[in-house]
Amino acid sequence: MTITQNSAVSFHYTLTDDQGQQIDSSAGQDPLAYLHGAGNIIPGLEKALEGKSVGDQLNVEVSAEEGYGPVQQELIQEVPREAFQGVDTIEVGMQFEAQTGQGGAVPVTVTAVTDETVTVDGNHPLAGKTLNFDVTIADVREASEEELAHGHIHGPGGHHH
Repeated sequence: MTITQNSAVSFHYTLTDDQGQQIDSSAGQDPLAYLHGAGNIIPGLEKALEGKSVGDQLNVEVSAEEGYGPVQQELIQEVPREAFQGVDTIEVGMQFEAQTGQGGAVPVTVTAVTDETVTVDGNHPLAGKTLNFDVTIADVREASEEELAHGHIHGPGGHHH
C-alpha cells in the first residue's frame, strides 16, 4: 500500500539542522504515526512521503516555508521585567506562556535579559530553519473511521484517548 490521502502512516526519522546537528529522532521509540493529509506533520515532509511504501527510505530537505515558517519579527518583543511578577530568576532559554489579546496563550522563549527588560520570542524554535529528515516508512494502512473522524492516528506512536 502506498501513502495517499487518509492513510495511517508510521515512520522512523532523524531530524538534523543544516550543520548536521541532531534535533530529534525516533530511535529507540515507537515510530511517529500520523494521518496523511490531515496536517498532522509539517507540509514539506508530508508532501515528500506521498506515494511512498513500507520499507522506503528517503532523505528530505524541508525549507522553512514548508516547515515551521519564516521567523516573524512581530513575534519577538521586548517587555518590561515587571511583566514577570513573582518570577525571581529569568534566564535565556526559559519558556513562558504569554496572553494574547484574544484571551488565548502562546508559548514564548526568553532570548535576552537585562535589568529592565526581557526579550521573548513567540516563533516556533524551528522557524526560519531548513530541516533535514532521514525517514524510513514503518507502516502504511487505511485509517479507521474513528481515526478519520478524530483527524489523527490512535495507538502506538499516535494519539491516545
